[in-house]
Amino acid sequence: MTTPSHDQAVPVPVRLLLPDGQEIVARLWRRRQLPDGWRYEVGIPAYTNTSEGGVEPAEYRVWVRAPEHVRPVDGVSYDAVPTEPLEQPSPVREALGPRRPSGWVLQKLSGGHGPGQAVLHTPDCDEAPEGAPVLELERALDAAEKAGVRLCSLCGAAAELDPVLRGFDHIGDDS
Repeated sequence: MTTPSHDQAVPVPVRLLLPDGQEIVARLWRRRQLPDGWRYEVGIPAYTNTSEGGVEPAEYRVWVRAPEHVRPVDGVSYDAVPTEPLEQPSPVREALGPRRPSGWVLQKLSGGHGPGQAVLHTPDCDEAPEGAPVLELERALDAAEKAGVRLCSLCGAAAELDPVLRGFDHIGDDS
C-alpha cells in the first residue's frame, strides 16, 4: 500500500477527544508509529486574528495519542492517510548486532624504530588514537605488512586482517 506524501496529503475527518471531555471533529493529516504507540497529527479548527484586526478561520495542528485521543468517524476510510510505521529491526542485524565503523587506524608508538613501532586498530577500539585518519583496506594491509607493525587483538583488527595477510589456509593450524 502506498500513501501520499505529506505535501499531497488530503486530510480526513476524525473525532478528537479534548482534555475537558468535549468531542469535536478534527482533520487527520498523518499517522506515525512510535515504540510506545501511535501518534496522529490532527488539525483542530480555530480562528486567528489578522494584522488588520479581523478574524479568519485557521487550523491548529497537534500530535495526539491514538486511540486515547481520537476516534474514527463512521463511514470514513483512513486508507489514504500518510502512515509512518515503526521501522522493524532486521533479523540479520539483530543476530549480528551493530556494525563497527569501517576501516582501520594506525597508532604510532613512541620509541622510534624497530619492533613494536605501530599498532593497527579498528576505529572504535578503546586503544585507537583519537583523530587518527581512517585507512581503507588496501592502505591498512600495506601498513600491516611493514616491519614493526602489529595488529591489535583486543578490537578484532588481527582477526579481520590476519586471514587476508596470511591466507585462509593457516586457520585451524596449530602453528
